[in-house]
Order: sequence, then C-alpha cells, then structure tokens
Amino acid sequence: MRIVFAGTPEFAVSSLRAAARHHEVVAVYTQPDRPAGRGRGLAPSPVKLEAVARGIPVFQPENLKDEAAQQQLRALQPDLMVVVAYGLILPRAVLAIPTHGCWNVHASLLPRWRGAAPIQRAIQAGDAQTGVCLMQMEAGLDTGPVLLQQALPILPTDTGGQLHDKLAELGAQVLADGLGLLRAGLKPVVQPQPVEGVTYAHKLDKAEARLDWSRDAAALARTVLAFNPWPIAEAQLAGERVRIHGAVALENNGGHAPGTVIGAAREGIDIACGQGALRLRVLQREGGKAITAADYLNARRDLRVGA
Repeated sequence: MRIVFAGTPEFAVSSLRAAARHHEVVAVYTQPDRPAGRGRGLAPSPVKLEAVARGIPVFQPENLKDEAAQQQLRALQPDLMVVVAYGLILPRAVLAIPTHGCWNVHASLLPRWRGAAPIQRAIQAGDAQTGVCLMQMEAGLDTGPVLLQQALPILPTDTGGQLHDKLAELGAQVLADGLGLLRAGLKPVVQPQPVEGVTYAHKLDKAEARLDWSRDAAALARTVLAFNPWPIAEAQLAGERVRIHGAVALENNGGHAPGTVIGAAREGIDIACGQGALRLRVLQREGGKAITAADYLNARRDLRVGA
C-alpha cells in the first residue's frame, strides 16, 4: 500500500510508527513549523521530527484547499490517507483522492465527544470509560462511519496527560489492526454512528482553568485532573493566585461559604465549595514549581484555618 499520513502533535506519533511499520508511508503531512519556547523560534511538530528521523518526505501546506496542494497529494497516488490530530480541515476533494479514502484515529467512543478535546472532556464529565475509534472520514466533523473501536476504562486518578498517553498507544493498535485487515483484502465493515448520544468536545480554553469555588467539589476535582498537564487549573487561595496540579473532593464543607479555607495540614488544604470541599494536594505559586501542600504551608505560615 501507499499510505499518506497526516498528523501534528505527540498524540499522532504512535500511529505514525504503526503506519510506517511495513515501510508503506510515502509521505507525511503536518502543520507548518510554529513559534515555540522563550525565544519564539520556529519549532517542528512531533510528527515532523518522527518522519524526518525515518527518512519520510514531509509536506507542510498552510491548508489543503488550493488546487496546487491537492495536485501535490494526487501525485503521491495514495491508496489510503491516515489522519490523526492533523488540525486542518480536509475538503471533499481531498477525501476523494486516496483509493480507500481517509481514515481517522479519534480518541473517543463515537458519537460521544466529537471534536477537538475528547480526552479532557471525558475526564471532566466523569465518564467511566472512553476509547478509540478508527473512522472513515467524511465532510462532517467526526461524523463518519466507524471501522473499528476499542474501549478503555478511565481510572479515578487519570489525568489528561496520562489518559492521552494510553489512548495514543491504543489508537496505534487499532490503526494497526485496521491496516492489517486492509492488507489482507478484508477492509473493515463500516458501522454508521448512532444518531443518539452525540456530544461535542469543544477546544480547551485557558479561561476554563479558573476554578469557581461556588461549584461542586467533585466537578472541580475532575477539572483539575482533566486540565493536567495543560492548561492547569488555577484559583485564588487566601489572597494568592495558585495553580493546582493535584486535588481530591471531600463530601463535607462544614457549612462554610465557598472559597473559605476550612483545613490546612500536611495532607492538603481544604477549600469549601458550593457542595463539598476541595483538598489541594499539589500547588504552584507564581513563578515557582509544583510543590506539595506541606511545602506550600511552610512558605505560607500566615495561612490558618478560617483565613
């Protein structure tokens, strides 16, 4: 087979490795190099770095809408295009170029959590499980029929980063299974997505990371998990803005007003919420690094219960 792979972030690297295992990837498409780091110099995407290391030609068009970019893709004569977190919309004309169309590796059990941030939204919503779907792409946003899927439980302690890594590996496995069937002449049977149960995983916004103490503590604890390692939850704690890397929900807030410090010990700093309380276990002060609640309290000797 002649496979063209399109992807950009770290999530897609495992799938690229799976697709390239039999030396069938003839080209990789990834987004243009973007400014990064303190110096804001142009940095290649993780997928580009992997492709270059493997000696695979890399193409980085700003989009795939113009005829020149589409003609370039046609010239590659792809049997299949594999798309994993590419970040660019594929026009209908592009979807029709490969012989077997375009396959997408998506990190949810469709039709739940279509869209940009399915991993974090699943944690935030308190879902018991998630998974990966291998989908035949069509013009709609993650609306295409499913070829293969595999479920994965979400552990109560899973952060967005931990679940990301698990699903990246699971996605590579599901893709490898699909490619194995296609090589054997047994293209997976498409299963249309159910009409019921459609939800959208909207892109993460840094403004969402600001915790509102009037909300339910369990929901805030899930947000802390989901937004780790980015954008990291933050809140006001006794007059200081802190980032919160680890927290757990408690059932009782003792009837205190939301935002009140109701406990401060080595185990954590307890903040009353609209319902229950949130125990902060790992925090980060402005300009500092992530530290335990015990270390934070050593630096904030003014902090007392009821402060």
